Amino acid sequence: MNSNQPPLWRRAIAELLGTGLLVAIVVGSGIAAQQLSPNDIGLQLLQNSTATVLGLTVLILVFGPVSGAHFNPVVSMVDWILGRRSGTGLGVPELGTYVVAQTVGGIGGSVLANAMFEVGTSISTKDRATPGHLLAEVVATAGLVLLIFALAATNRGVLAAPAVGAYIGAAYWFTSSTSFANPAVTVGRIFSDTFAGIAPASAPGFIVAQLIGAAVGLGLLLVLFPSAGRSADDVVLPHGAESSNP
Repeated sequence: MNSNQPPLWRRAIAELLGTGLLVAIVVGSGIAAQQLSPNDIGLQLLQNSTATVLGLTVLILVFGPVSGAHFNPVVSMVDWILGRRSGTGLGVPELGTYVVAQTVGGIGGSVLANAMFEVGTSISTKDRATPGHLLAEVVATAGLVLLIFALAATNRGVLAAPAVGAYIGAAYWFTSSTSFANPAVTVGRIFSDTFAGIAPASAPGFIVAQLIGAAVGLGLLLVLFPSAGRSADDVVLPHGAESSNP
């Protein structure tokens, strides 16, 4: 890994906060959309996706210089896999810390959104795991992984915030699953029985599909950008700027 990166505890806090706020944005805007447009599901999705695009872009800009703004276990896992090829990216302890922080943050984000809208925190009953939804999660996750690591490999990481936001916003609409593409977000959304929730029975299928999508995205990346592993420290954004203030 890059020794100039901020200490792990600081990066873990950034990943926890970033993932938590991302889920709060997704769930909170879903609750607001359901309340504002109760009879128009299309408008609800437009409101939900617009808030997510804007919020995710801002979160990457805020937390990216600290942790890279992964906010997603599959991004962290691919970063670790690629880094083994060139001595960059996350190590095993860092990967574990990132995944735990992201998952805890995701659950906390749902609880926060529920509290802000005075909706009780309860387990979702929204079943989603149809074959079409699972295929959509493979496609959405593969595209996300390819986008993020292709930007880093071609020294265009500065575009990650708007590009990732734009991709997720588009994938809300071109995938039948509305593009969760993130195991931590999937787990977090179990804890809100609202527009954005997912039933516990559907979550394992989504997570497996996301892992398959990550593998597909990684394979495509290595075909198109064989030297991508050398840029693992720069995913999603380069994150060494805070190193002088431990």
